[in-house]
Amino acid sequence: GEEHYNCISALHKSMRGSDENASLYWLARMLEGGEDPLYVARRLVRFASEDIGLADPLALTQAVAAYQGCHFIGMPECEVILAQCVVYFARAPKSIEVYKAYGNVKECLRMHTGPLPPVPLHLRNAPTRLMKNLGYGKGYKYNPMYKEPVQQDYLPEELKGIDFFKERKT
Repeated sequence: GEEHYNCISALHKSMRGSDENASLYWLARMLEGGEDPLYVARRLVRFASEDIGLADPLALTQAVAAYQGCHFIGMPECEVILAQCVVYFARAPKSIEVYKAYGNVKECLRMHTGPLPPVPLHLRNAPTRLMKNLGYGKGYKYNPMYKEPVQQDYLPEELKGIDFFKERKT
């Protein structure tokens, strides 16, 4: 019932608040109460990107490994795998930078009126002679061939200057 959602909320908020002690409590309360460990593991995968993100990119690897470990061995053996992951997440630095930036991109797409801007010609592949003749790929600079990142636009002209990480035009 509702307690299922209350407990997962408490687990998330405890990890978010870096309280490893409370995080373990809520995890154990769920698992000892019969919660599907794969449900908890799926929520940890989401948490890894949503709440930890780029502050510790290995968090997602930890979460996926925990999910796979739970899938392979099941309960009760997988409880320690989930416990390790939960403590790792509680101790990890947190960042919602990517989560917010992606939300800004979605908002930009929702608020756009009319057809979406086309992909700039220089970013398009030209697998046929016709496409090449139409200018597909013309002027594209292949970054690995340069010592430093090259200056070129990757967004449509209509979005030039937008920074989804800052939520405003530059």
